[in-house]
Amino acid sequence: MTYDRLVCANCAAPVAEGRCPVCRANRERLAPQGLSPAMLLTLAIALLAAIALLAAVQAA
Repeated sequence: MTYDRLVCANCAAPVAEGRCPVCRANRERLAPQGLSPAMLLTLAIALLAAIALLAAVQAA
């Protein structure tokens, strides 16, 4: 569930707007955590480059 559709019981505003302390706290709690897809792609490319570099060094 995303917080963009939730309505705060404290102030009756959308939680995504963060009008009151309760909204802001819940928005922080529901915010995406962890690695983003772009970061995962960057890490995968870096890993493949490191493997290719190791293979080139061992072949020489």
